[in-house]
Amino acid sequence: MARLLGVEISDKRILKLALTDIYGIGRKTALDIIDALSLDPISKIGDLTAEQLDTVRNYIDENFKTEGELKQVKFRNIKRLKDIRSYRGIRHRVGLPVRGQRTKTNARTRKGKSFAVGGLKLKITKK
Repeated sequence: MARLLGVEISDKRILKLALTDIYGIGRKTALDIIDALSLDPISKIGDLTAEQLDTVRNYIDENFKTEGELKQVKFRNIKRLKDIRSYRGIRHRVGLPVRGQRTKTNARTRKGKSFAVGGLKLKITKK
């Protein structure tokens, strides 16, 4: 098991797919890293030497925000929207979709499980 930036990666994983396990690195960024370091994209993580892993680790640290640092930036941006009480911040606070999606029928991911509202049966009494 190789450890890159706090993430355990299996030795059997292909390099270009293994890099995408790191939060903040997608397919395109992974291929850019591999090209910059002139590594083989289909080599396995277990086949890389310790020096190659160190160069990958150092290159990512110097050029990209990843993992905890990126999550903190994302959290601070949402907190700023909430603090200034913008429309998007209010939507975040209430737990509704932020980017203009409909909420009448969908949005279960943001709103949570739907609960039945309504109809208590009234007993009809004779007078």
